[in-house]
Parts: sequence; structure tokens; C-alpha cells
Amino acid sequence: MENEILTPQIKTEDKILMIRGQHVMIDRDLAELYGVETKRLNEQVRRNIARFPEHFMFQLTKEETLLIDSRSKSQIATLNAKGNLRGTNVKKLPYAFTEQGVAMLSAVLKSDTAIQTSIMIMEAFVTLRHFLQNNYKLFAEIDSIKKHQLEHDIHLIESDKRIDELFDKMDRYRIEYRQGIFFKGQIFDAYAKFESFITEAEKEIVLIDNYVDLSVLERLTKKQKDVKVTIYTRSKTEISALDIQKFNEQYPSVTLKYTENIHDRFLIIDGKILYHIGASIKDLGKKCFGFEILDSSWIQEIIKNL
Repeated sequence: MENEILTPQIKTEDKILMIRGQHVMIDRDLAELYGVETKRLNEQVRRNIARFPEHFMFQLTKEETLLIDSRSKSQIATLNAKGNLRGTNVKKLPYAFTEQGVAMLSAVLKSDTAIQTSIMIMEAFVTLRHFLQNNYKLFAEIDSIKKHQLEHDIHLIESDKRIDELFDKMDRYRIEYRQGIFFKGQIFDAYAKFESFITEAEKEIVLIDNYVDLSVLERLTKKQKDVKVTIYTRSKTEISALDIQKFNEQYPSVTLKYTENIHDRFLIIDGKILYHIGASIKDLGKKCFGFEILDSSWIQEIIKNL
């Protein structure tokens, strides 16, 4: 099936869904959390539509809506002869909001309740990301077991259509957040991804990048309060001691250190997660680059060789 929908099995709001490969929340669920009518929430969005580009908000298709409705009612959706879902009437197609879209809602709803609710929802998104990253090895093992099981039972499949359905189902439950590629021009998306790494840190961030500038400090303002940052860069850095001093007056604390021993860019979160980033942070999205999570056993070796 072209569009997959998966509800995460963790203790969060249970309202975060996986639609079109993104974690989103539906307008009616958000309206319930914000304590407003769905109609009013969408009215405010329409009045401020410039703040909600497609990667912040998108409208569901009829098929996606029926799948969500059928699962919420513990019903099995059926297909008619034309391949369309039947058994439920859809009068209005809802909107799905990504994490960035949820953050923007607090600005357009303009109330203390909206701000506090947005904070609560954003924390749910962060919890979900932590769960996925902390368990990616388990997901990989499950994925491997499914592949072996499919290979073992493949002779029992009666038709090519059935084979395609099984592989589609397997792909639907594969969760891969260990690596990714951004192409030239995806500047916002690349910075949003980097900031998601930053917000994950609870105690410490170590950034190794030879070409840091003030834009990097700007991204680091998104870190959690009291998270300490150490930046390793070349001695000819564009950041001055005064820049660091001014930053620390508002967002303590960053320590600047120098090294000439590292060529690649690395980001270490809480001494546990090691990201290898293919571009300097200040140049994210200007050209095609990739990122990946490396084995955490390399962290101490990298630190020792700085």
C-alpha cells in the first residue's frame, strides 16, 4: 500500500501517528488537547497559512482518513471492487501536523494554555525519538528475523501479489533513523534535523567541526537548559572569545577548544550517541550530504585523538 500508517507502541499521548513516513498528529486530536473546537483550530491555521508550509501541515487523503478511523474503532477496513476503502463515509478530510507544525500552533492560537500544551506535545515527540534511537538495534534484529522468515516460507506463497503484500507489510514496520541524506537546497530540513539532535541532549553536547561560525551558535540555542557544550574546531575559527562570552550570558554554557587532528564532522550526545555528519554545520543543505549514527564504542577513541 502506498501510504503507511503506524501507531507507536509506547507510553506517550498515543496520538502520534506515522503517516507518509513522518510522525504527525491529526487536527481533531490536537484540538482536543488544546481545548478548542477542530473548526476553530483550522480557522486559525487558515488565517496564518503562510506559517504552515507543506512540511508543517498536510491534508490527508480519503484512504488515509478511513484507515485512521477504522483503526480507532477497532474495525477492519475493506476494499471495494475498484480498490477503494468502503464501509465508512468521509465528510471532511482532516489535516496532519508535523512536529514543526505543532510548535507553530502555539503562536497562532495565542493563549497560555496553547503554549503549555505545545510544550507537552513537543516533549512527547522527543520521547518518541529517544525510544526509537534507544531501540534501533532491536528493530534491526526484528527486521532481520522477518526477512529470514519470509525467505523460509516463500515457497508457500501462492501468487506474486501475495508476495508483494508481505514485503510491503515488512517495509511498513521497518524504522530507520540511523542515517539519511539531504540534497542541495534542503537547508531548512537539514537544520531541523540537526536541531532535533541538539534537543535530544540532556547533559552534554560535543561538536567537532573545523568550520564553525555564529550560525552554529544560533542552532545551539535550541539545546535544553543547563546542557553543556564543547566545540572542537581549528584555531582560525570565525568565532571569537567575545562571541562565546555573549552566548554564555544567555545560554550557558559553551566551551571552545582547538584541534588540528580531525577532518570529519562529529556530534556526540550525552557521551552515548555518535553522529557522523558529512558537511560542516554552517553549510547544511547547501550541497548534498549525509549523516549516520556510528557505534558508540568509537566515542572515547575520538576524544582521545583530539
